[in-house]
Amino acid sequence: MINKLAIVGIGLIGGSLARALRRADAVDEIVGYGRSLSNMKLAVESGTIDRAEVSLANAVEGADLVVLATPVSAMQATFAELGPLITEDMVVTDVGSVKVPLIEAAYEAFGDLFGRYVPGHPIAGKEYSGVRHAEESLFDNHRVILCPEPDTDDDAVTLVREMWDVAGAEVVLMPAVKHDAILAASSHLPHVLAYNLVDNLVRRDEHKEIFKYSAGGFRDFTRIAGSDPEMWRDICLANRKAILECLQSYTRDLDVLMRAIEAGDGDTLLETFERARHAREIFIKPNDLDEDDDY
Repeated sequence: MINKLAIVGIGLIGGSLARALRRADAVDEIVGYGRSLSNMKLAVESGTIDRAEVSLANAVEGADLVVLATPVSAMQATFAELGPLITEDMVVTDVGSVKVPLIEAAYEAFGDLFGRYVPGHPIAGKEYSGVRHAEESLFDNHRVILCPEPDTDDDAVTLVREMWDVAGAEVVLMPAVKHDAILAASSHLPHVLAYNLVDNLVRRDEHKEIFKYSAGGFRDFTRIAGSDPEMWRDICLANRKAILECLQSYTRDLDVLMRAIEAGDGDTLLETFERARHAREIFIKPNDLDEDDDY
């Protein structure tokens, strides 16, 4: 399906995509580009990619498809560097967790060739990073959201969609603004809450006892606090408006629970808990419970 695939940033997501496409025999050559020479060496030695380049120009030259899998904070600079290199025969996509700022950066960098860019985001990952943790099955039965703009070329969308199909994912289309609002609520807010809870508890005098006697519920809720802090800092800053709206709504509802507990209002607590359990039973299917997190 793809003669030459260039992946910029061979970490968990970029490496897993390379392995998934190799499993499907969907690409002739996979070239990697990244800042870390040791990481590139590992990617080649593990068979994740065919070869590595230390020059972005060399990596993308003649590529049918370029996948940008760098951290969100590095995307704007990557777009700017890629701008002079993109051609009409090349399709560019990304895996960023935030879409609106990246689309704006791509418009500025790609100019008349913006139509060759397909904004994308795989809803898959885990709390570990790096190519050493890449898995060919990471995207199996997971969703990938594509956010094409009106200017995006249809053939570019088709190629990116087919790539994710053969990687095992379920592809859906969504406007970028809606994507950022939904992901702020479903992914970014939970990560902020998990980080905040662990940080709050570890600063207490009795924190050793708290963690010593924590049970499965605590570990389940806080597992994502083991994710890369720098990556999530960048995501929060890039999607700050939508995340702030979610935090403000959450804070208002949390204040209601605080007042109910203070007043001994068991009815309000029970109503909230039952409504939440019912919603979880309806909207979170059994096969979603073990689904890894969005990165």
